[in-house]
Amino acid sequence: MRSGALDMEAGTRQRLAGMRLLLVEDNFLNQQIACELLQAEGAVVTVANDGAEGLACVAQSSPGGFNAILMDMQMPVMDGYEATRRLRAQGYSSLPILALTAHVLETERSECRAAGIDDFIAKPIDFDELIVTVARYCHRA
Repeated sequence: MRSGALDMEAGTRQRLAGMRLLLVEDNFLNQQIACELLQAEGAVVTVANDGAEGLACVAQSSPGGFNAILMDMQMPVMDGYEATRRLRAQGYSSLPILALTAHVLETERSECRAAGIDDFIAKPIDFDELIVTVARYCHRA
């Protein structure tokens, strides 16, 4: 799935170098695509298959273990809304959580914000939108 253009861009600069990201996504193909794009930009990516696994990954990591979480909102076991609410309730108020969602209507955005989501990345994933949005949150002081 690698393209020469992607390899060339990754070779010139890595906008996410050293960033530790948690990708919470139940779809294997979406996991592969997001991981490849993020890793090409220098990120270290941990994958969780649902919200419950995502919570476990955060709990098992050291303090500050992740720079940001990319959260699918529609998943089995525990969806992204519930996982985000639980993370916020556990005190992870400053950890950026970015929704990966095909639902971009204002009602869905409002529901995401109410759960504690910081920003949105539309599916299907656009390379530039993904990297720019993640970089914006990871590089905040």
